[in-house]
Amino acid sequence: MFQYVSPPDETAKRDALARQDRLTKPAGALGKLEQLGVWVASCQGVCPPKPFTRPRVVVFAGDHGIAAKGVSAYPTDVTAQMVTNFLNGGAAVNVLATTAGATVRVVDMSVASDVAESVAEFKVRQSSGSIDHEDALTEQEAKAAVEAGKTIADQEVDGGADLLIAGDMGIGNTTPAAVLVAALTGAEPVAVVGRGTGIDDTTWMRKTAAIRDALRRARQVSAEPVALLRTTAGADIAAMAGFLAQASVRKTPVILDGVVSTAAALVAEEMAPGARLWWVAGHQSTEPSHNLALEQLGLEPLLDMEMRLGEGSGAVAALPLVAMATRILAEMATFQDANISGPAD
Repeated sequence: MFQYVSPPDETAKRDALARQDRLTKPAGALGKLEQLGVWVASCQGVCPPKPFTRPRVVVFAGDHGIAAKGVSAYPTDVTAQMVTNFLNGGAAVNVLATTAGATVRVVDMSVASDVAESVAEFKVRQSSGSIDHEDALTEQEAKAAVEAGKTIADQEVDGGADLLIAGDMGIGNTTPAAVLVAALTGAEPVAVVGRGTGIDDTTWMRKTAAIRDALRRARQVSAEPVALLRTTAGADIAAMAGFLAQASVRKTPVILDGVVSTAAALVAEEMAPGARLWWVAGHQSTEPSHNLALEQLGLEPLLDMEMRLGEGSGAVAALPLVAMATRILAEMATFQDANISGPAD
């Protein structure tokens, strides 16, 4: 389904590490910013790296049948309403992206009602099955959603995007995300259940039961990525997994967002081994399953701002750090350039 994922460029990485030692600072003084700049250089295959010119956020929207079991603090209608809000520029991710120099695209993969035709090109269905007792998608729908994500990644890269972020919008979507994380990390239901949109204790118990029942079904197919998406995910998350995998095939760096995008990333890594080398984790969500997913991927979050919104918001909040790390490596003077004495032998 996906071509071989080449690792980021080792020569550019070595050059970047050497350049960091020549910049006008003590070695390692900029800490993780230095590591981040090296990662960008290796992804771009060149040192000094090039400043990003077209960071792009793609928000994958979809409803989930499990929401009818009372696992969220908000009604399903909110998904379609938020799609309109994205298109009008009124959502948090729109404001954050404008501030950080990124643009936002929204894609309706499986919203329960009809929204703007302009975002429905890849729509697979309306909502998904209730994963506690039925598949989220048919096999054909799961494959179509993954292919849609793959095509969207190609469209964005071909259109000039040089850094990608996958955002999510869907009431109830932290429930399938938690099931995916548990299925792929071996965690128990109680370890992955979070508060999502801010649920109370009674709703938390309903959510725990839904995840328990869905996980029984998911574990039977956990070794088969597309089957796992079919059983558990929904078209929005399946498309996100295809998007993240193909971004890595296309050698395009990605900032991951919260628990939903990182759950999709777990599946993407299964479909396209090595994809994770092209990603950094933008932030640490308050959702407990997010930390489990990041540990599985071997990623350390750049920020911990106690965010849990989704939309790509945490990843966009980290974008300025990635941009600064890139420009430091590219534009900061070396000891030789500035005629400054380097460290003593």
